[in-house]
Amino acid sequence: MSNQLTRRACRGMVALALAAGLSLGAAACSGGGDDGKRESSASASKGGGSAPSPQEGQSSEPLAELKGPSGLMLRITGTETDSGGFLTVSGELKNDGSKVAVVPAQLSGNETEIIRNGRSLGGATLVDSKGKKRYYVLRDTDGRPLTTTNFPNLKAGETLPVFMQFPAPPAETTELTFQLPMFSAGAIEIAG
Repeated sequence: MSNQLTRRACRGMVALALAAGLSLGAAACSGGGDDGKRESSASASKGGGSAPSPQEGQSSEPLAELKGPSGLMLRITGTETDSGGFLTVSGELKNDGSKVAVVPAQLSGNETEIIRNGRSLGGATLVDSKGKKRYYVLRDTDGRPLTTTNFPNLKAGETLPVFMQFPAPPAETTELTFQLPMFSAGAIEIAG
């Protein structure tokens, strides 16, 4: 019995560490601080001949806008590839309709392991048509998708920040097609 409790405690600690890491990453990317410093460092790296990082390349224009059911719209605003081999796609889910929208359960996909963890964006995939590969949302050791989960109902005009984490494609892959059940597909560019 104590072996089972130990495993549960370890799983809880892993989930807590993952949540803390994602929170710190989101806080680091959310801005705040001296805009002058950010602008000068972005200008310096752009002038140095290297490709801009995803954050430097972000503008007010989304990478893709995907229309879904009931007035829902998914705006993909950025991608980030980390050294650990993960690609994080971030954006916002918006209710562009005039009524309260319920985020459909179908966005979770059809895998039993993901469905039992509540509503999520676990059904999202990235397709590399040149490399002939499809990338699925990653899962933790308990089968929970590494994506935004447990959506509230969205009031008209309300937005919700979202993320999805995938295995990173090879460095030479710069364009992927983002797919989410019940939404239109869209091409997105990623920095290698």
